[in-house]
Amino acid sequence: MRRRDFIKVIAGSAAAWPLAARAQQREQMRRVAVLLGGLEFYDASGQAEIAAFEGGLKELGWTPGRNVDLDYHWPGAQTARVSAVANAIVAAHPDLVVSRSTPATAALMHAGLPIVFVLVADPIGSGFVQNLGHPGGNLTGFSTFEPSVGGKWLALLKEAAPKVSRISLLFNPETAPFADGYLHSAQAAAQMLGATVISAPCGNDADIQGALAARAREGDGGIIGIADTFVADHSDLIIALATQHRLPAIYGNLIFALSGGLMVYSPDYADIYRRAAGYVDRILKGEKAADLPVQAPTKYKTVVNLKTAKALGLQIPAGVLGRADEVIE
Repeated sequence: MRRRDFIKVIAGSAAAWPLAARAQQREQMRRVAVLLGGLEFYDASGQAEIAAFEGGLKELGWTPGRNVDLDYHWPGAQTARVSAVANAIVAAHPDLVVSRSTPATAALMHAGLPIVFVLVADPIGSGFVQNLGHPGGNLTGFSTFEPSVGGKWLALLKEAAPKVSRISLLFNPETAPFADGYLHSAQAAAQMLGATVISAPCGNDADIQGALAARAREGDGGIIGIADTFVADHSDLIIALATQHRLPAIYGNLIFALSGGLMVYSPDYADIYRRAAGYVDRILKGEKAADLPVQAPTKYKTVVNLKTAKALGLQIPAGVLGRADEVIE
């Protein structure tokens, strides 16, 4: 080849290379929608969850903007809004969806898209999977449902506030159809601890106000706020009323630790999101959701707020503080 022709070939290849590289990059970009059910736009706890998720993805070679496009959606806890946002996600046809909470997953389950769910209480009872070991459909993920936690909540609350004897378990039947598992576990533990646990279904602010006022009137009252998107969405109201009525309370959602709740016992959400990144990686690389078993929490966090304890006139025992993962002063 003559020198002039050789230079033309090289120049032509060099000009074509950026186009080829850009085309290859577009081919490698994967689209993942994240439906953060129960969270409003840029909720503080949501930021921590996103950081853990993206950290897990980066460890596996996925960098937002380079080879994965992460599209976050913050619909809050209203089921109508969650459904509307879910429909918009389905219409956009992403490669995969990460869904946070039972209502968000329910809104997406018939879309036919690969779905990795997190913070779902009862995936079999909700109809998301056929079997925890072999989901058998287009959904898999990470459950937070362990019925015995109901008894754990009660035991911790009684240890921190021994005088508590009548405890209302708050939940919304619409967003927490799994609540009976927690309720029965707490009631079984109550028989051994000399306490009574009362079901307190709530659907609006007035229901919450009535439930806490009832506990305050009868004396020696306490509150269990289960891991429910409705309960979490009303965290400020519940905490304010619990303080007003001087009701010791324990919650199953870490958002209460940020809002001034007395005690929280909850799965470690950051750990769940890091593990979820592993499932996203495997599905984007060709594995099927049907073949990935649903996993249970492996880490839990106990948080105690001493400022709230002081406002309630409580002296938290040293044993409780010693076992806590975080103490807020």
